Amino acid sequence: MFVKDRMTPNPIFGSPDMAVTEAQKLMAKNKIRHLPILDEDQKLVGLITQSSLESALPSDVSSFSRFEISYTLSQLKVHSIMIKDLFLVDPDTPIEDAALLMADKKLGALPVVKDGSLIGIMSGEDLFVAMTDLLGTRKSGIRVTVEQPDQSGVIARLTSAIAEEGGYLSVCVGYYPQHNPGTWISVCKVENLEEDRLVNVICGLKDTNIVDIRHYQE
Repeated sequence: MFVKDRMTPNPIFGSPDMAVTEAQKLMAKNKIRHLPILDEDQKLVGLITQSSLESALPSDVSSFSRFEISYTLSQLKVHSIMIKDLFLVDPDTPIEDAALLMADKKLGALPVVKDGSLIGIMSGEDLFVAMTDLLGTRKSGIRVTVEQPDQSGVIARLTSAIAEEGGYLSVCVGYYPQHNPGTWISVCKVENLEEDRLVNVICGLKDTNIVDIRHYQE
């Protein structure tokens, strides 16, 4: 899966010379938390976020009236508060690389640029939807969590055993558990196999334990 598969294409954008209040209204109207800013040549020059909007106000606004706050923001232009040093991704970037970048840099969104032009934006919400699909949350079947030794071939052994019994794996992902670095956890979604038969297959594998098992229906 790549960024282009999950990004929001053709995002709404603003201009550097628009008033901050206009940007605020545009974001509220369209229910977005990130507003790319394009110059007159349609080149990406910045990004407005909820945090940058909040930083435009004095640190203590308790003594300000609503009119004073609106007036203060109306005097500011987007170019004065937008984020200019941006992290960008290409549409062909693997989605896990984008997720890692967002996690490491604590980013709420990533502009997606191709040949110097903005073509989309990848938000945290987009990543959540992608993760839901990758984990097969909407698929029916038996979700089984299995712990195995961190050794070569254990995943193939598990998936082959399930397939030989007639089971269909619609999802299979793995990760290293923090509590035991010597093991590997596999999370599988299995269809076309009863729970008793699935349990027997897995328990018949050496050094393999079922951590959790549950049913999902569409």
